[in-house]
Amino acid sequence: MNERRMSGCQRSAQQEIAIDYKVAFLGSPTAYPERPSRVERIETHFSWVFLTDRYVYKLKKPLRGEGFDFSSADARRRNAEEEVRLNRRLAQDVYIGIVPLTLERECDLAIAGAGVVVDWLVEMVRLSAEHMLDHHLARGDWRRADINALADRLARFFATARRVNITPKVFLDRFRAECGDSRLALQSGGPALRHATQCVARRVEAFIARRKDLLLQRLIDGRVVEGHGDLRPEHICLGPTPQIIECLEFRADLRFLDPVEELAFLTMECDRMGAGSIGPVLFRHYRLKMHDSPSPVLLSFYKGIGALIRARIAILHLWESPGRDPAKWPRRAAEYLAIASRAAHHLDR
Repeated sequence: MNERRMSGCQRSAQQEIAIDYKVAFLGSPTAYPERPSRVERIETHFSWVFLTDRYVYKLKKPLRGEGFDFSSADARRRNAEEEVRLNRRLAQDVYIGIVPLTLERECDLAIAGAGVVVDWLVEMVRLSAEHMLDHHLARGDWRRADINALADRLARFFATARRVNITPKVFLDRFRAECGDSRLALQSGGPALRHATQCVARRVEAFIARRKDLLLQRLIDGRVVEGHGDLRPEHICLGPTPQIIECLEFRADLRFLDPVEELAFLTMECDRMGAGSIGPVLFRHYRLKMHDSPSPVLLSFYKGIGALIRARIAILHLWESPGRDPAKWPRRAAEYLAIASRAAHHLDR
């Protein structure tokens, strides 16, 4: 290869290779050493995910926002390393590691090639969709034995998770910020969503002011841990040893949680999918393992906050370009706000 062509590749490598070019490359079966039969491509808010026959490869988008920065390849490498480290806490055998995306001498991309590193991928073992909790909930065929195993796994995790030391102001301000951010985001959702959001946010804020002693006692008792941060059914693979993936790796402050908040969030998602009997199983195991008996009103508070956050995230999908399923997200936001409203009513008692 002549020096002019090679210097051109080097200059390209020093700049950001277009995300569309990377996505097109990673969407082809020929890109992967195992030569899969096909590649399924999924876009999320922060990432592109590529599923081969046996593995999953995740590529972060070059985004920057409040509390995170993926704008450079080096920043994405650091985030990928943190993603693997944190997720191995609950899915040791799933997260293989990180692999480089390289630019080769012919200016072609390669996975773990000999060329210049232009990006980083998180490599995972592909889990069976049939074993994911959300699939079981959608089919209505979840088994109590699997939920017991999940509850035990989560209780052990919370019992040994790192305790975090944050100030009372930081602890309470996060909840207030969630209300403010949700009000702002759901302004674009139409009158019904705006009204529901305002009602929920006012009740939540009033509860924080009136019962901050109850909330801060969780902090005083050392209950706040570095948790998962995004405990949803689609992140849980059921089995004798449940695997729990996709923790919120890029914002440590959003992982600093009361375990009761994490479980209330998961319970809220299960309730939305028609599996209200899962929550009591989860909390029974938690109480026995952690010797903790949280007040029912605390569960309502955490469930309301979780549903409000999910409503906001749903409506933010409409801001993406290009938009995906534009009719879906206002309906989904309304579902979450209905759950948040029911939970918030309990806060007045």
